[in-house]
Amino acid sequence: MGAEHLIINREASQAALILGLQPAALIDHVARVDWSLLDQIPGERGGSIPVAIEELEHILSEVKTHILDEPSPIKTIAGGSVTNTIRGLSVGFGVPCGLIGAYGDDQQGQLFVSNMQFSGVDVSRLRMKRGPTGQCVCLVDASGNRTMRPCLSNAVKIQADELIAEDVKGSKWLVLRFGMFNFEVIQAAIRIAKQEGLSVSMDLASFEV
Repeated sequence: MGAEHLIINREASQAALILGLQPAALIDHVARVDWSLLDQIPGERGGSIPVAIEELEHILSEVKTHILDEPSPIKTIAGGSVTNTIRGLSVGFGVPCGLIGAYGDDQQGQLFVSNMQFSGVDVSRLRMKRGPTGQCVCLVDASGNRTMRPCLSNAVKIQADELIAEDVKGSKWLVLRFGMFNFEVIQAAIRIAKQEGLSVSMDLASFEV
């Protein structure tokens, strides 16, 4: 599967102090819902287990009848633990940040890229690939607890052998999220980061991952 780098501004990418590895770009569909919907879907409340695209679409259709606040549309944004961390550092604290990973050649992929660019994040290390971008339904209850159902089975992602030292040169930190789905990529990223003198931060993820 071929990959194309986003060419934005290499000088800006070299200035990224903190980099996040988001192997598979992810679009979050976030909605505040009542408990009755959470009782209908498989898995533990507050957890994160993968679903097929058909189940993701079914959950999204059910969300409309279980939304807590009216009107409260589903919020669709670039997501993922690492992406959220990088966006928060960029927007909230003005830290120069960048993302490494891959996104699909679809509407969700373009949304992911534009959303992160709008947040001031350097996206020149992202690769575009043929195929779908990952999606996740994020159900938030009245207490603020999140239940996530990601669909990544066919999503494009960056491969371990596609990571290069140039991806991390000049940066100080690499932010990762653990997941067996990306284990080889994570190992390769850590190896390259340590060779280039970066410190590594790892999120150990949901209890269901």
